[in-house]
Amino acid sequence: MTLIHTPFGLRSTAAEVVAGVDLTGRRAVITGGSSGLGLETARALASAGAEVTLAVRDTAAGERAAADITADTGNKDIHIAQLELADRASVAAFTAAWDGPLHILVNNAGVMALPERELTPEGWEKQFAVNHLGHFALAVGLHEALTAAGDARVVSVSSSMHLSSPVVLDDLHFVFRPYDPMLAYGQSKTANILFAVGAAARWADDGISVNAASPGTAMTNLFRNVPRSQGMGEMLKGVKDLIKTAAQGAATPVLAAASPLLEGVSGRYFADCAEAVPVTSPPSMTTQAAEHMNAVAPYALDPAGADRLWEESLRLTGAR
Repeated sequence: MTLIHTPFGLRSTAAEVVAGVDLTGRRAVITGGSSGLGLETARALASAGAEVTLAVRDTAAGERAAADITADTGNKDIHIAQLELADRASVAAFTAAWDGPLHILVNNAGVMALPERELTPEGWEKQFAVNHLGHFALAVGLHEALTAAGDARVVSVSSSMHLSSPVVLDDLHFVFRPYDPMLAYGQSKTANILFAVGAAARWADDGISVNAASPGTAMTNLFRNVPRSQGMGEMLKGVKDLIKTAAQGAATPVLAAASPLLEGVSGRYFADCAEAVPVTSPPSMTTQAAEHMNAVAPYALDPAGADRLWEESLRLTGAR
């Protein structure tokens, strides 16, 4: 299979990716849309004419973000909805309240490198619960709306840190393994890619394209726990020449969400606005940072692994 390349790259911005794209009449939901990558993704889609819903934990922050987007783009069709991805009732309420077709879903929100093991009321490790299970239940709950659009796109925002860990189905919540902040984060980011693989296979006949996208290292609020996480200082040192602005980080998710260059493409993983290169071992973060950022582990694209994760996610969330 030939890897997909585009005219965009490491330093491209979301605005550049969406330039000339007309999203008038299309409806988009972006989780975590009140700041950072989510805000820049929302801004780009709104600038192309989309009706955008910011699905956020803090609705006051969402209102401020919406006002900023409208002031910048002139698009007044920006809405706010409360969503707590770690709360199954909140996800269910969001999906039940949605009415009509949904053309674009960007599963962007996330938590990273929680210094201590935190569990949801169900006993789920919080990074896995927020980054994967909450988004899984959201997408499955919105499946009917995505199908109604006829040509919907779902973007699962992942990370090069998926290279640090596969999904360990026998111990998703670090009951038997010693908890490690970055292994937990890496596992959840692998799950984001496997979700795209699994959904692409299941939803192709519904006209839904699903891809995973890495924003690269964009210094947003996601990194608020980094100083307390072992090994993260060394990681950031290795990628210092590749650090992006939030607008640059949003370029690849926006490419997957809206660019005609990826029309009909599904079940793939993109980084720096190109399809990532499969590797059999992780490149070094310090000596091969660029290669590391554009690599994808085979376990993240494994259809059998995607099927196992899908069934376990259905069991845990009760999503149907």
